[in-house]
Amino acid sequence: MSTEKQRESSEGADKRLSNLKPFKPGQSGNPAGRPKSVTLSEAIRLQLAKKVSDGSDYTYAEAIAQVLCVAAVKGNVNAAREIADRTEGKPKQSVDLDMRVNDWRELARANGVSEQDVISEARLLVESATDSGDA
Repeated sequence: MSTEKQRESSEGADKRLSNLKPFKPGQSGNPAGRPKSVTLSEAIRLQLAKKVSDGSDYTYAEAIAQVLCVAAVKGNVNAAREIADRTEGKPKQSVDLDMRVNDWRELARANGVSEQDVISEARLLVESATDSGDA
């Protein structure tokens, strides 16, 4: 690029930069926000509400529900489970939780570690966390 073209280019940049001003406090640079786009869920809901293109009076949702029900009646356990989950909600899962509290000294002895080694290791962990700003 020649020197003259560089000067013209930098003058153009100066003109562009001269009208740039910082936003006032509390003012957004994009007040309308990001443009809304159709999510997959919204697109599927729209499609499910449409009539099936085979000329019947069913919507896609109704046709799928009918096929699912027929499959469940014929013994398809997955179809029956899907119907139950959608209509009655998924069953709550139980969690087995061991609430026994163990003394760290007992755990150290059981694993062949001295109390002093545990204390030293704990100090190192605390110091490293303090040094890295985690604490």
